[in-house]
Amino acid sequence: MLRIMSVMPNYVALLRGIAPSNPNMRNDKLRGFFENLGFTNVQTVISSGNVLFETPRTDMPALEAMIEKALPLQLGFASTTIIRSREQLQQLVDRDPFKHAEHNRLTYLTVTFFKDKPHARLKFPYRPQGKSYELLGMYDQAVCSVVDLTGTKTPDLMSWLERQYGKQITTRTWQTVGRILKRLD
Repeated sequence: MLRIMSVMPNYVALLRGIAPSNPNMRNDKLRGFFENLGFTNVQTVISSGNVLFETPRTDMPALEAMIEKALPLQLGFASTTIIRSREQLQQLVDRDPFKHAEHNRLTYLTVTFFKDKPHARLKFPYRPQGKSYELLGMYDQAVCSVVDLTGTKTPDLMSWLERQYGKQITTRTWQTVGRILKRLD
């Protein structure tokens, strides 16, 4: 008899504003929080609010709302939660938005994830006047940027993006996106 295994969808919750110095924001607390919500195979990737989990539920906006509602009640802080599926991250990586750019000590490659479809429309690639970063393009509610660290810092880009798009966003390095995808496999 052939036995078919059901595979639960794999997701990552990207939490905004996680500071590992806050005891309630540490990975062990975040994993316990997600397990208490009924998620399985909960893992964290680095200490910046990347929580991997499995669930049979597929309504990502409902999952985001559930997590956001429970965070202040259970851990005492609020955080924008942006969920992406393994498939969405793979599609982003497959597009190779950075082509031959290299993430190193002088150049950061970043991905800013949007909770909702952004309203501001830019023509890509876009370099804000007088800034040392370039937005390469928008890919499925995520903008990919190259930051020249000889002229600015990543928080400058994040502040600019927040002024353009609001606070329902969160930024990760391209390396972190790769680590998350590898762990989701």
